[in-house]
Amino acid sequence: MKKSMRSFLIGVLLTVWGLSASAKEYIELSPPRPTDDPSKVEVIEFFWYGCPHCYRFEPFIAAWVKEKPDNVVFKRQPVIFRDGWAQHARAYFTAEVLGVVDKTHQDFFDAMHKERKSMTNEDELAEFFSRHGVDKETFSNAFHSFSVDMKVRQAESVAAEYMISGVPAIVVNGKYLITGRTAKGFDNMIKVLQERVNHELENLTAKK
Repeated sequence: MKKSMRSFLIGVLLTVWGLSASAKEYIELSPPRPTDDPSKVEVIEFFWYGCPHCYRFEPFIAAWVKEKPDNVVFKRQPVIFRDGWAQHARAYFTAEVLGVVDKTHQDFFDAMHKERKSMTNEDELAEFFSRHGVDKETFSNAFHSFSVDMKVRQAESVAAEYMISGVPAIVVNGKYLITGRTAKGFDNMIKVLQERVNHELENLTAKK
């Protein structure tokens, strides 16, 4: 009887724990991280070009970005967990400085995951940018610019500031961290992202 009751209680506890774990689809950051514009909702995607999960997530987040309202600001943030990731972050920031991210972002992913290129050699990167309308001198000047250097240095520490331990990851308005693990899938990452965005938009409206 005691054994039966103990088994029953253990089963109940495991069920409750399972429901609780499944319900936690995001992590609340405490304290909240500051955003650039308090009048808008900020969404940051943390990624690495070499990450196969980021590559698979890209169509989901790209589709969401196309439909987001104007008062939601979307930013991409490369992370640098290892020295070898720095060159990819530098390439992204170079594209950002040159205003060609929309042209290069998906193609850079494809170059790594479809064409199996390392995309770490500077000559290879210069050739890649030249195919997207950036001459090699312009690329080199931006690639080695103070602005890009500063962004790369910031990227080396920004993941820790937002409690990012893996990618892809999303942070909504400096408050909510959403990952594939917390949301249990890319589809649900987008659903949780939208739900948190809606919540923050309601808060903005209430403050007016």
